[in-house]
Amino acid sequence: MTDRSTRFGEWMYGFGVSKMRFGLESTAELLRRLGDPQNDITAIHVAGSDGKGSTCSMIYSVLLKAGVNAGLYTSPHLMRFNERISVNGKDIEDDELGSLMEKVRPVADRMASEGMECTFFEVATALAFLHFSDKGVKYAVIETGMGGRLDATNVLMPEVTAITHISMEHAEILGDTVEKIAFEKAGIIKHKVPVITSNTNSVLDVIRDVAKKRDAPLIAIPPDEVKVLSFSDGRVETEYQGRKYRIGIPGSCQAENAAVAIECIRALNIGITGDQISNGLKDVVWRGRMEYLKDEEIIIDVSHTAAGAEILADDILKTYGKVILIIGMFGDKSADEICKHMSRTASRIVVTSPNSERAMPAERLAEIMRRYSNDVSVENGIGEAIDSVIGKGTILITGSLNMAGEAMSWLKKI
Repeated sequence: MTDRSTRFGEWMYGFGVSKMRFGLESTAELLRRLGDPQNDITAIHVAGSDGKGSTCSMIYSVLLKAGVNAGLYTSPHLMRFNERISVNGKDIEDDELGSLMEKVRPVADRMASEGMECTFFEVATALAFLHFSDKGVKYAVIETGMGGRLDATNVLMPEVTAITHISMEHAEILGDTVEKIAFEKAGIIKHKVPVITSNTNSVLDVIRDVAKKRDAPLIAIPPDEVKVLSFSDGRVETEYQGRKYRIGIPGSCQAENAAVAIECIRALNIGITGDQISNGLKDVVWRGRMEYLKDEEIIIDVSHTAAGAEILADDILKTYGKVILIIGMFGDKSADEICKHMSRTASRIVVTSPNSERAMPAERLAEIMRRYSNDVSVENGIGEAIDSVIGKGTILITGSLNMAGEAMSWLKKI
């Protein structure tokens, strides 16, 4: 790593990764002072609780298969900040980040001196838009951070929006019902811009109401149009509207995510063929989604909501049977529901904490897990947790993206 990129890291992380602020004013002002680079790209904007990263990666993979000059912005990252910003299948280089820092830092510092300090995510978003503009990206797939309505990415005027499965998350911030959370996520819907969703029932009602108010065409994917034909080795073959697809990302939930991705590509209406869609879905790579490391007999998954945990538990049991579970999560998650679902998978459970100020203390999580299992132990960190059980059977590591990243780093898989 160069000195310049080292300085980038020190400067970026000085903002504090966990610092959050909801509102668009600082992001809009930062981008205005940088020349509004977001206006140089055509965006596909994706929100949701579960599956939005996978859906973004599928759309991006299809665009690349079609030869489109495309970018991808996601968050958070597993191991390196560079993973968040990709152009034409390649993560941003350290030196490129250093160059962008030299553009953004004096602007952000000046704003801070004027009492308008930016957050880590606001600066990261500006860096992504600048990089896409510099690279001449034609279409950029943009994942929201948390929420949607007041998310820093919502300064965009996209070509298409999508809202993946919504479930209870960040209740203290986004609202204490799925309907309130849906309203926040639906905040990315723009006037006359098509919106795609796989949600149903009351969540769909909220999305439909917002779409109607903004005169946005709504494509709501009926659940019975997404058919799982087979599920083996963790991967799914699905049929959607009469065509079969093989999905490169493990997990049965990817069938629904693929349908959303397909409709987003269709809504762009840029001549992408059915074969290009099929090939993009087949070859998509998105790490940390029921990812199996054969040599270590370890499965790594980033699921962190109760809905995601329920699906993951079913998929693990179908694919691997009982496993040794290593779990850690943030304190703002639905711990009881997640523990209830994940305990079904486990012959033995090891509880630890991700390395974050937002982490739930391991002993507290262990107390909750003991409601559902008699074989629960606690280890101080991911390395100790893996050491305590490796070689004793198939291991599943889950609970947060931080857990997945730390595990891969410890195993030197990134």
